[in-house]
This record gives sequence, C-alpha cells and structure tokens, in this order.
Amino acid sequence: MREVEDGELIKKARAGDTKAFEALINRHYDRMYAIAFKWTRNSADAEDVTQTACINMARGIRTLLDERVFNTWVYRIVVNAAKDFFRQNKRTEPLPANNELPGTGQTPEDILYTRQMLEEIYSLPEKEKDAVLLVFGEELSHAQAASILGCAETTVSWRIHKARELLSEKRAKRG
Repeated sequence: MREVEDGELIKKARAGDTKAFEALINRHYDRMYAIAFKWTRNSADAEDVTQTACINMARGIRTLLDERVFNTWVYRIVVNAAKDFFRQNKRTEPLPANNELPGTGQTPEDILYTRQMLEEIYSLPEKEKDAVLLVFGEELSHAQAASILGCAETTVSWRIHKARELLSEKRAKRG
C-alpha cells in the first residue's frame, strides 16, 4: 500500500476528513514539538504549545488554500502558539534544565557555552530572536523565515544583521 502524500491528505482534511487530518498531525507532530521546544525550552510547555497548535490547525485547515505552503503554515501556527502561550501565562521564557539543553552529554564546558549562547539569543528583542531561531535554529532560508514571520525577506536579513550587532556589542562589553 502506497503512503499517502501530504497534498492528498491536506485536500481531504480541508474537505472535513478527520482521518486525513489525524494522519497529517501524526506525520508532523514530532517536528511541531521540536519547533515548540526551541521557543519554550521546556518539555511540558512545548507539549502544551504543540497541542494548542494542533487545535489551531484543526480550526484553520479549511483556510489553507495551497497545500504547497503547508510546512510554512505549520511553522507559523506553532510559533504563534508559543508566543501566545507566554503572553497568556504572563511569564518570561524559562531556561531549560541542564538535561534539556542541546549538547547534553558533552563536557560541562560545552554545556555552559550552550547555555550562555541560548541566554544571549533569548535576550534579543523578539523580532530578532525569532529570525535567529528560524534561520539558524531551524535552518530555514531567509525567504522561508519571512513567510512564517509575515514580513519581507530583506526584513529577515536585516533582523539577522541587527541580532549579530547586538550580540557583538554584548560580548564587547563583557570584555
């Protein structure tokens, strides 16, 4: 039996086929969770954000007119769900526990460096932080990040440039 392509599942889900929508969610859940984790840096919060994103996808799947932009649409929904999560909970974004840091299992120095780097990235203004996380964290092109963030590609490039400047200034002040 051939595996059903995303495009076919999207068309069926838009038409109200709940099994097709469930198959889409199952196929993309791990990636959605990974995106949410990069924004929340906490397993429990990432799970909540991913669940919210699934609900938002169910509500919005009928508005997805072009299945070729599905991946971008998913990114946008998860990122927006993460931002909403923090606004609704009126709290700052937590740093992950050491066992949730990327690079765990490496030397203590590597873990410390990773933590410091994450602190610096997460201290950036929101727009710059979002651009950095999408381009470097998710390895998306500037065009893909622009589509997710709802801005021009040149704007993403500028935000990356600004983030680099801000990070350089912080490092220079530390000496």
